[in-house]
Amino acid sequence: MKPEIIYPDKKLFTKQIYILLTFSTFLFLFALFFQIVIPLGKASPGQVGIVVWPIFLGVNFLIYIISVPLFKLWIKNLKYTIEDERIRLNKGIISKIEQTIPFKAVTDFQLHRSLYDRFLGMASIKVQTAGQTQSPTGYEAIFAGLTEWEGLIEDLREKIMTAQRGGSLSKTVTENDSPTKSNEIGILVEEVRKIRELLEKK
Repeated sequence: MKPEIIYPDKKLFTKQIYILLTFSTFLFLFALFFQIVIPLGKASPGQVGIVVWPIFLGVNFLIYIISVPLFKLWIKNLKYTIEDERIRLNKGIISKIEQTIPFKAVTDFQLHRSLYDRFLGMASIKVQTAGQTQSPTGYEAIFAGLTEWEGLIEDLREKIMTAQRGGSLSKTVTENDSPTKSNEIGILVEEVRKIRELLEKK
């Protein structure tokens, strides 16, 4: 089957701008609080404002001039590839990174929708694996900026179940039809019977 390539929606950049605006609002409120409530020594709020507001504007300017280009490059280089047996995540700004996650190693995935995501009609899918991830979030990879996540979740769930059962979609069998499973149950019953006989002899 041809790999499915997914790019994050452009709304992901809008989300980052909203986050920056929220941060700027908190900085503004902090600067206002500092000017009105905590005057420095005998200085009046107006004198404090002469110092506070240039600092506020300077910090905001630096944040935006650095963050906005980085956000654009980061989102531009994001690419998610869904294959039959694995998923790939391409990312990076200066150094390009490609993460490959086999479906056999996936233990869980979580749909995440923040307040900004719900407002913009987006979602993120967090993928967790059996290995020890280096990510502080506890998830191996995060697929952000998705607008059509319902069908993708079903597709991922089906591919994970198929990979972990060790067959293709056409060869997948139920647990009740598996001869290996039946043999294991038979061996277990025999062991229980032997234990019961030993206990009766005592």
